[in-house]
Amino acid sequence: MTTTVPPASSGPAPAPFRHELYPYRGEQEFLSGTLGFIHEALEGGEAVVVAVPSAKTALLRGELAGEGAVTFIDTATAGPNPGRLVAAWATWMTERGEGNRPVRGIGETSWRQARNPAHLAELRYHEWLLNRAFARSTAWSMLCPYDDTDQDPEALAAISRCHPLIRRNDKNAPNEDYLAGEDYVFEALAGPRAPSFELRYTRGDLALIRSKVSRSASEAGVPEGGLAQLAVAVTEIATNSIRHGGGHGTLRTWTQNATFLCEFRDAGYISDVMAGRTRPSEGQIGGRGLWLAHQLCDLVEIRSTRDHGTIIRLHMDAEH
Repeated sequence: MTTTVPPASSGPAPAPFRHELYPYRGEQEFLSGTLGFIHEALEGGEAVVVAVPSAKTALLRGELAGEGAVTFIDTATAGPNPGRLVAAWATWMTERGEGNRPVRGIGETSWRQARNPAHLAELRYHEWLLNRAFARSTAWSMLCPYDDTDQDPEALAAISRCHPLIRRNDKNAPNEDYLAGEDYVFEALAGPRAPSFELRYTRGDLALIRSKVSRSASEAGVPEGGLAQLAVAVTEIATNSIRHGGGHGTLRTWTQNATFLCEFRDAGYISDVMAGRTRPSEGQIGGRGLWLAHQLCDLVEIRSTRDHGTIIRLHMDAEH
């Protein structure tokens, strides 16, 4: 099924998409804030989609037994790559918003279970992208609980910059820390760890690229299923790089902390921050390479500027 973000309906303009951060400490504060948000929705005839860690799901189920307007989602079905979550949320909320019914989402990320610093950085970027992805989705709103038990001001500030609103005492208010109207500031990419394979490629080198990556990934311990998926992703990214990146680029591969990394660098520029994050429409010609990479790889990092070109890193889990 192809899922797209629904356009604003005709008639009086409803409230814009609301993206709220809810810092809390302890189970009781979690329940107080999320249940308040849910009851607001139910009183207004809205549906609710809840995607939170399993322990929090159990808490909410105990308070909402038999409430048919609330749907609980296992986010593990989207896989480990945060680059899949925008499309997943579009699907979940569209399915619950039949007949233009307003929908509220509650999504809590397990920040402390991030697989590595790169994964943590992409989780934060996903939160920022939600504002772009659903800016015109006036029937939707989302609450993002954040466990502030550790009281780490830097961590809270980093995620706060991604949310236009902040909820306290069952009310939301503008979040002064939000990066309104600004480009997202990425963390610097960590350099490759030795040993690293490097290849300058150009037109006609696609078979060589696939061969080199496949051999390096196999030696790194990527399982057979992962090798097949990586081959498709590499083909898509290398083809795009040659076609849109000036006809040539640089490939590097290395292994780091049980992860195989494959990096493409070229002179191209990707202007669309949502590239690869939304499901291609049926019959769409082109524009599927980054989407496939996100679906097939465990993580995808993209850095692209007009001055310095594009870097795309594909991550695949290795067994040793």
